[in-house]
Amino acid sequence: MMPVSKRFISPMSNSPLLVANNLCTYYGHSQALFDVSLSIPAVGGVAILGRNGAGKTTLLKTIAGELLAQRGSLSFDGESIDTAAIEQRASRGLGYVPQDHGIFARLTVRENLQVGALRESNSDQAIEEMVALFPRLGQRMSQAAGTLSGGERKMLAISRALLGRPSLLLLDEPTEGVWHGVIEEITERLRELAQDIAVVIVEQNVKMALSISQHCYVMDRGHIALSGESAAIRDDPELERLLSP
Repeated sequence: MMPVSKRFISPMSNSPLLVANNLCTYYGHSQALFDVSLSIPAVGGVAILGRNGAGKTTLLKTIAGELLAQRGSLSFDGESIDTAAIEQRASRGLGYVPQDHGIFARLTVRENLQVGALRESNSDQAIEEMVALFPRLGQRMSQAAGTLSGGERKMLAISRALLGRPSLLLLDEPTEGVWHGVIEEITERLRELAQDIAVVIVEQNVKMALSISQHCYVMDRGHIALSGESAAIRDDPELERLLSP
């Protein structure tokens, strides 16, 4: 397991790492998030579930800084990030893996990892840590990223985000379009990561998301409709209704 930097985490271990209060986000004049509030602990997994169009991706983009909330507040490690740009949030320790991977298709696997390791004092060692995390990448280092399988692209995107040494990792659909055997590998790696840092996962694979997380939020039409411990949410009959098409 790769060593995870703790340099961004407050010594106040009982305090949540990220707190969102009454977030309201719009696309033009169309409101997508309605007074969304949540709390992310410094260590552990958090699942965000919901139907397509429920607002899950919008919430991750708002936390990451790709979108700015028009109302409400966001704090990270005790400091406001309401107006911080996505690059500033990343430098503070907020990693983000978007649904479309965000990799450079024309660059090789190694070159993609080198981009992620720009702030590392020993980039070669950091890249080797990623290869140890996802050995498949070690077999593809000279291959153009755009020619990788869907699962390998997900592994590369996660690895590149981890090279920023985040204390909070946001993942949007990390198993979408991924073969079952690779899903198991990604799931196991994320479960391990959630023992060291905060991992927030948006997923349609409910079983997988709940197996990684300790806490769960279920969204419906831009609202938080249900929240609680993942074990309790798994058995809540309301979950099926909220996820039904």
